[in-house]
Amino acid sequence: MTRRVVGAVRAVDGVSFEVRQGETVALVGESGSGKSTTGYALLRLTAATGHVAFAGANVLTMPVPAMRQLRARMQIVFQDPVGSLSPRLSVADIVAEGLSVHAPAMARAERERRVAAALDEVGLGEDAMHRYPHEFSGGQRQRIAIARAMVLNPSFVVLDEPTSALDMSVQAQIVGLLQRLQRDHGLAYLFISHDLRVVRAMAHRVAVMRAGQIVETGPAEAIVTAPRHPYTRALMAAAFDLESDELEDG
Repeated sequence: MTRRVVGAVRAVDGVSFEVRQGETVALVGESGSGKSTTGYALLRLTAATGHVAFAGANVLTMPVPAMRQLRARMQIVFQDPVGSLSPRLSVADIVAEGLSVHAPAMARAERERRVAAALDEVGLGEDAMHRYPHEFSGGQRQRIAIARAMVLNPSFVVLDEPTSALDMSVQAQIVGLLQRLQRDHGLAYLFISHDLRVVRAMAHRVAVMRAGQIVETGPAEAIVTAPRHPYTRALMAAAFDLESDELEDG
Protein backbone atom coordinates (compact mmCIF):
# COMPACT_ATOMS: atom_id res chain seq x y z
CA MET A 1 0.00 0.00 0.00
CA THR A 2 1.24 3.48 -0.88
CA ARG A 3 -0.19 6.82 0.10
CA ARG A 4 0.81 9.68 -2.21
CA VAL A 5 1.09 13.16 -0.67
CA VAL A 6 2.85 15.51 -3.12
CA GLY A 7 4.52 14.25 -6.27
CA ALA A 8 6.78 11.36 -5.33
CA VAL A 9 6.67 12.05 -1.58
CA ARG A 10 5.05 9.15 0.27
CA ALA A 11 3.80 9.06 3.82
CA VAL A 12 3.50 5.26 3.67
CA ASP A 13 5.34 3.08 1.17
CA GLY A 14 5.30 -0.67 0.59
CA VAL A 15 3.43 -1.58 3.78
CA SER A 16 2.02 -5.11 3.86
CA PHE A 17 0.40 -7.05 6.71
CA GLU A 18 -2.81 -8.89 7.56
CA VAL A 19 -5.24 -8.83 10.47
CA ARG A 20 -7.16 -12.02 11.15
CA GLN A 21 -10.57 -12.45 12.73
CA GLY A 22 -10.32 -12.27 16.52
CA GLU A 23 -6.79 -10.86 16.39
CA THR A 24 -5.21 -7.57 17.41
CA VAL A 25 -2.31 -6.31 15.32
CA ALA A 26 -0.56 -3.26 16.75
CA LEU A 27 1.14 -0.64 14.60
CA VAL A 28 3.83 1.07 16.67
CA GLY A 29 6.45 3.70 16.01
CA GLU A 30 7.34 7.31 16.68
CA SER A 31 5.01 10.19 15.83
CA GLY A 32 5.08 10.76 12.08
CA SER A 33 6.03 7.18 11.26
CA GLY A 34 2.85 6.62 9.24
CA LYS A 35 0.75 4.63 11.70
CA SER A 36 -2.45 6.65 11.53
CA THR A 37 -2.09 7.25 7.80
CA THR A 38 -1.99 3.48 7.31
CA GLY A 39 -5.12 2.98 9.41
CA TYR A 40 -7.02 5.69 7.57
CA ALA A 41 -5.96 4.29 4.20
CA LEU A 42 -7.29 0.84 5.11
CA LEU A 43 -10.72 2.41 5.64
CA ARG A 44 -10.35 4.64 2.56
CA LEU A 45 -10.46 7.74 4.71
CA THR A 46 -7.34 9.03 2.97
CA ALA A 47 -6.20 8.64 -0.63
CA ALA A 48 -4.00 5.62 -1.30
CA THR A 49 -2.94 3.23 -4.03
CA GLY A 50 -2.29 -0.47 -3.67
CA HIS A 51 -4.42 -3.39 -2.49
CA VAL A 52 -6.47 -3.60 0.70
CA ALA A 53 -8.38 -6.89 0.75
CA PHE A 54 -11.55 -7.03 2.81
CA ALA A 55 -14.57 -9.28 2.29
CA GLY A 56 -13.04 -10.55 -0.95
CA ALA A 57 -12.66 -7.14 -2.59
CA ASN A 58 -10.04 -4.42 -2.94
CA VAL A 59 -11.29 -1.57 -0.76
CA LEU A 60 -9.16 0.97 -2.61
CA THR A 61 -10.77 0.33 -6.02
CA MET A 62 -14.30 -0.52 -4.92
CA PRO A 63 -17.09 1.61 -6.45
CA VAL A 64 -18.52 4.20 -4.07
CA PRO A 65 -21.98 2.53 -3.66
CA ALA A 66 -20.39 -0.81 -2.79
CA MET A 67 -17.93 0.88 -0.43
CA ARG A 68 -20.77 2.65 1.33
CA GLN A 69 -22.42 -0.70 2.06
CA LEU A 70 -19.15 -2.14 3.36
CA ARG A 71 -18.36 0.73 5.71
CA ALA A 72 -20.65 -0.54 8.45
CA ARG A 73 -18.31 -3.53 8.83
CA MET A 74 -15.19 -1.34 9.04
CA GLN A 75 -15.20 1.12 11.92
CA ILE A 76 -12.75 3.42 13.72
CA VAL A 77 -12.34 4.68 17.28
CA PHE A 78 -10.31 7.88 17.46
CA GLN A 79 -7.72 9.06 19.95
CA ASP A 80 -9.60 12.06 21.33
CA PRO A 81 -13.09 11.21 22.63
CA VAL A 82 -13.77 14.93 23.16
CA GLY A 83 -12.94 15.98 19.62
CA SER A 84 -14.70 13.01 17.99
CA LEU A 85 -18.05 13.51 19.77
CA SER A 86 -20.26 16.43 18.77
CA PRO A 87 -21.11 18.48 21.89
CA ARG A 88 -24.44 19.46 20.32
CA LEU A 89 -25.74 15.90 19.98
CA SER A 90 -27.10 13.70 22.73
CA VAL A 91 -25.36 10.40 23.37
CA ALA A 92 -28.29 8.59 21.73
CA ASP A 93 -27.90 10.67 18.57
CA ILE A 94 -24.13 10.17 18.52
CA VAL A 95 -24.35 6.39 18.84
CA ALA A 96 -27.18 6.26 16.27
CA GLU A 97 -25.28 8.27 13.63
CA GLY A 98 -24.14 5.17 11.77
CA LEU A 99 -27.57 3.57 11.90
CA SER A 100 -29.06 6.69 10.32
CA VAL A 101 -26.62 6.32 7.42
CA HIS A 102 -26.55 2.55 6.96
CA ALA A 103 -30.10 1.64 8.05
CA PRO A 104 -32.22 4.72 7.33
CA ALA A 105 -35.43 2.66 7.13
CA MET A 106 -34.95 1.21 10.61
CA ALA A 107 -37.92 1.93 12.88
CA ARG A 108 -37.27 4.45 15.65
CA ALA A 109 -38.05 1.91 18.37
CA GLU A 110 -35.52 -0.56 16.93
CA ARG A 111 -32.91 2.17 16.58
CA GLU A 112 -33.37 3.13 20.23
CA ARG A 113 -33.16 -0.52 21.25
CA ARG A 114 -29.89 -0.96 19.33
CA VAL A 115 -28.42 2.20 20.84
CA ALA A 116 -29.41 1.16 24.38
CA ALA A 117 -27.90 -2.31 23.83
CA ALA A 118 -24.63 -0.82 22.53
CA LEU A 119 -24.35 1.51 25.51
CA ASP A 120 -25.08 -1.33 27.90
CA GLU A 121 -22.40 -3.45 26.27
CA VAL A 122 -19.74 -0.80 26.89
CA GLY A 123 -20.79 -0.34 30.51
CA LEU A 124 -23.03 2.70 30.24
CA GLY A 125 -26.67 2.52 31.31
CA GLU A 126 -29.70 3.48 29.30
CA ASP A 127 -29.91 6.73 31.29
CA ALA A 128 -26.84 7.92 29.35
CA MET A 129 -28.85 8.15 26.13
CA HIS A 130 -30.32 11.58 26.71
CA ARG A 131 -27.26 13.21 28.21
CA TYR A 132 -24.46 15.07 26.42
CA PRO A 133 -20.72 14.34 26.09
CA HIS A 134 -19.62 17.12 28.47
CA GLU A 135 -21.49 15.37 31.29
CA PHE A 136 -19.13 12.37 31.15
CA SER A 137 -15.55 11.65 32.14
CA GLY A 138 -12.85 10.98 29.54
CA GLY A 139 -13.12 7.24 29.97
CA GLN A 140 -16.89 7.36 29.68
CA ARG A 141 -16.64 9.44 26.52
CA GLN A 142 -14.35 6.85 25.00
CA ARG A 143 -16.94 4.20 25.88
CA ILE A 144 -19.50 6.27 23.96
CA ALA A 145 -17.15 6.36 20.97
CA ILE A 146 -16.72 2.59 21.17
CA ALA A 147 -20.51 2.13 21.37
CA ARG A 148 -20.88 4.26 18.24
CA ALA A 149 -18.62 1.83 16.39
CA MET A 150 -20.12 -1.33 17.90
CA VAL A 151 -23.77 -0.46 17.18
CA LEU A 152 -23.12 -1.31 13.51
CA ASN A 153 -21.83 -4.82 14.31
CA PRO A 154 -18.46 -4.35 12.60
CA SER A 155 -15.95 -7.12 11.96
CA PHE A 156 -12.86 -4.88 11.68
CA VAL A 157 -12.07 -1.87 13.88
CA VAL A 158 -9.17 0.56 13.66
CA LEU A 159 -8.27 1.77 17.15
CA ASP A 160 -6.28 4.98 16.71
CA GLU A 161 -4.53 5.65 20.05
CA PRO A 162 -7.79 4.91 21.93
CA THR A 163 -6.23 5.06 25.40
CA SER A 164 -3.60 7.81 25.04
CA ALA A 165 -5.80 10.59 26.47
CA LEU A 166 -6.70 8.54 29.57
CA ASP A 167 -4.95 7.98 32.89
CA MET A 168 -3.48 4.56 33.59
CA SER A 169 -6.35 3.14 35.65
CA VAL A 170 -8.89 4.13 33.00
CA GLN A 171 -6.59 2.80 30.27
CA ALA A 172 -6.72 -0.62 31.90
CA GLN A 173 -10.53 -0.51 31.97
CA ILE A 174 -10.78 0.44 28.29
CA VAL A 175 -8.28 -2.27 27.30
CA GLY A 176 -10.34 -4.80 29.24
CA LEU A 177 -13.51 -3.62 27.51
CA LEU A 178 -11.94 -3.86 24.06
CA GLN A 179 -10.65 -7.35 24.79
CA ARG A 180 -14.08 -8.50 25.97
CA LEU A 181 -15.78 -7.08 22.88
CA GLN A 182 -13.21 -8.83 20.72
CA ARG A 183 -13.87 -12.18 22.41
CA ASP A 184 -17.64 -11.77 22.26
CA HIS A 185 -17.78 -10.72 18.60
CA GLY A 186 -14.65 -12.16 17.00
CA LEU A 187 -13.45 -8.66 16.10
CA ALA A 188 -10.26 -7.92 14.19
CA TYR A 189 -8.43 -4.88 15.58
CA LEU A 190 -5.73 -2.70 14.10
CA PHE A 191 -4.39 -1.05 17.25
CA ILE A 192 -2.37 2.10 16.54
CA SER A 193 -0.35 3.22 19.52
CA HIS A 194 2.93 4.63 20.76
CA ASP A 195 2.31 3.26 24.26
CA LEU A 196 4.19 -0.03 24.16
CA ARG A 197 3.03 -1.11 27.61
CA VAL A 198 -0.57 -0.99 26.44
CA VAL A 199 0.44 -2.70 23.20
CA ARG A 200 2.03 -5.53 25.15
CA ALA A 201 -1.22 -6.06 27.08
CA MET A 202 -3.48 -5.74 24.04
CA ALA A 203 -1.82 -7.05 20.89
CA HIS A 204 -1.29 -10.53 19.52
CA ARG A 205 1.14 -9.35 16.83
CA VAL A 206 3.11 -6.12 16.36
CA ALA A 207 4.30 -4.29 13.24
CA VAL A 208 6.95 -1.63 13.84
CA MET A 209 6.82 1.38 11.52
CA ARG A 210 9.53 3.86 10.76
CA ALA A 211 9.41 6.61 8.11
CA GLY A 212 6.41 5.04 6.40
CA GLN A 213 7.76 1.50 6.23
CA ILE A 214 7.43 -1.59 8.40
CA VAL A 215 10.87 -2.56 9.71
CA GLU A 216 9.90 -5.54 11.87
CA THR A 217 6.89 -7.73 12.61
CA GLY A 218 6.24 -10.63 14.92
CA PRO A 219 4.34 -11.92 17.96
CA ALA A 220 3.90 -9.16 20.51
CA GLU A 221 5.90 -10.78 23.29
CA ALA A 222 8.77 -11.61 20.94
CA ILE A 223 8.91 -8.04 19.63
CA VAL A 224 9.00 -6.71 23.20
CA THR A 225 11.50 -9.17 24.68
CA ALA A 226 13.72 -10.03 21.69
CA PRO A 227 13.52 -7.28 19.06
CA ARG A 228 15.83 -7.73 16.08
CA HIS A 229 15.90 -4.35 14.35
CA PRO A 230 17.99 -1.57 15.98
CA TYR A 231 15.05 0.83 15.77
CA THR A 232 12.76 -1.65 17.51
CA ARG A 233 15.37 -2.27 20.19
CA ALA A 234 15.59 1.47 20.84
CA LEU A 235 11.80 1.79 21.08
CA MET A 236 11.61 -1.06 23.58
CA ALA A 237 14.50 0.34 25.59
CA ALA A 238 12.77 3.70 25.87
CA ALA A 239 9.47 2.09 26.88
CA PHE A 240 10.76 -0.51 29.32
CA ASP A 241 13.94 1.15 30.63
CA LEU A 242 16.27 -1.32 28.97
CA GLU A 243 19.74 -0.81 27.57
CA SER A 244 19.76 -0.56 23.77
CA ASP A 245 21.23 1.09 20.72
CA GLU A 246 20.38 4.67 19.93
CA LEU A 247 17.72 5.31 17.31
CA GLU A 248 19.62 4.97 14.09
CA ASP A 249 19.10 4.44 10.40
CA GLY A 250 18.80 0.89 9.14
